Amino acid sequence: MMLKPARLLLVLIAMASAPAFAQNVATVNGKPIPAAKVDQIVKQVVAQGKETDSPQLRDAIKKDLIAREVMIQEADKQGFGTRAEVKQALENARQSIIINAMLADYVKKNPVKDAEVKAEYDKYKAQMGDKQYHTRHILVATEDEAKAIITKLKGGTKFDELAKQSKDTESGARGGDIGWQSPGALAPEYAKAMAALQKGAITDTPVKTQFGFHVIKLEDSRPIPSFDEAKRQFSEQMQQRKLFTFREELMKKAKIQ
Repeated sequence: MMLKPARLLLVLIAMASAPAFAQNVATVNGKPIPAAKVDQIVKQVVAQGKETDSPQLRDAIKKDLIAREVMIQEADKQGFGTRAEVKQALENARQSIIINAMLADYVKKNPVKDAEVKAEYDKYKAQMGDKQYHTRHILVATEDEAKAIITKLKGGTKFDELAKQSKDTESGARGGDIGWQSPGALAPEYAKAMAALQKGAITDTPVKTQFGFHVIKLEDSRPIPSFDEAKRQFSEQMQQRKLFTFREELMKKAKIQ
């Protein structure tokens, strides 16, 4: 059956309009919110591993975008966008976004190679040793003070209690705990005495370093993480150094007065 010209015109208008409506998830006071914006946020959320793509997620994102649009329209109506402090914040955000995009591109073009990471790991292992130690210590100014502490410990006084008088107030507040450390990161005298202890043992005599006299307790020891376990951390650290070097090179080239 042939459609009348007026009826045909209405059908054609509806067909032409449908894709445009389909491209938006909502309109707020005449301002469209594109479906592509929802798709983009869904991809970001899913990529972070926090959610899976679902109608519930899309609906939540849609509602959030609508709320944000309502709020920004009201903020613009009240003139917040023209305030000096807001303009400065927007400029700071613009700079950060652009700089981060540049740095991400630099990382992509200048990746840290596996061989470089392995070489760095081997260097660290050679310098720091192949074991880590978890120790507590009490640091005092004189040898006599340290000897008195050792006597009290042998008499049954708890290490945590005596650690409160440590010159190292930060660890002293934690019962003398300095966590897991590699020998290469500690004073040589401390590292030597620490490595000679059995698990749970305390040094029989004070250990002198440049910082004073230590009483050391070995909580535990373990091998350092394997290359496979440490690879990601080393890679990230090396990439950060590359980015720092990149920034410093740009600073040197710039004419700064």
